[in-house]
Amino acid sequence: MKRPALVIALCLSIPAFGAEPYRLAPFKDELFAYQVILDSAYDGAYREVEYNRPRDLYARDTVRGERVDPKYVSLIPDAALDDLSVKLGRRTIRYYAVGKVAGGAKAIVIFVHGFGTGRDTGINDWIHGGNFNRIMNLMMRNDGVYLSPSLSNFSSEGTAEIRDLVLFTAAQSPDAPVFLACGSMGARICWRLVRDDAVRPLLGGLILLDPVMDRGDMQFAAGLDAASRIPILITGSREDTVVGWRSQRDLFIAMKKAVPDYPIHYVLFSAGTHGLSFRMIDWRETLNWMLEVKGR
Repeated sequence: MKRPALVIALCLSIPAFGAEPYRLAPFKDELFAYQVILDSAYDGAYREVEYNRPRDLYARDTVRGERVDPKYVSLIPDAALDDLSVKLGRRTIRYYAVGKVAGGAKAIVIFVHGFGTGRDTGINDWIHGGNFNRIMNLMMRNDGVYLSPSLSNFSSEGTAEIRDLVLFTAAQSPDAPVFLACGSMGARICWRLVRDDAVRPLLGGLILLDPVMDRGDMQFAAGLDAASRIPILITGSREDTVVGWRSQRDLFIAMKKAVPDYPIHYVLFSAGTHGLSFRMIDWRETLNWMLEVKGR
């Protein structure tokens, strides 16, 4: 006997009991996961990860610093890579996008580049050990969207551009948390957005790669109520003479002392110069931790 259409509709509207939370499925984890943990503290929130040049640079690249071994890369996203522009008010913002570009994404990752680079860096498959290819694959394969926009500057205009893009993209995928991945000077823009009352509730996490930041940034985050806290990852490397790592570590420690249960991680790479984090960060581990913290 056929079931009434109304009953069928009601059944379809009820979510499956015990449905698994959204997480990123594995993709080349054996190549990109942290290989050796040299030191750990604060229940694993602080880790020093080995950077071994013979393994992580010389054996990984076919042309050092310019072209990674093809086994680290999957070029499937090339077919879905869109070069887009959107006019928001008086601003026209150009950006590359991979994944659920038209909306309906389950997660949004926006790469905010640093000084001396541009949006092309964030979609280059071959540099930085193939790690940008990995984040593009992770988003495309997990119903997410990844954006790499242009910036006019690192002050008010650039901040307004990324703010507009965050709000635009979040409106297309209203249930998706927004993760800002901020390189070096780009972290200044990201911290301004954390302070923005319209942007902050949309954020699922802040990924700070060799960031430019100061004590005021951490003090602001520490003052957030528990429900508003944004998971933070800070990365650095011991040979970074551009930004350095000691002040980053000190800010992390100060946060753990002030707010012991704040969701913040610090990863220090045992060697490597400024920008190494682009090569070494484990995107999947980071994003899955942030998704777990936010209860997504």
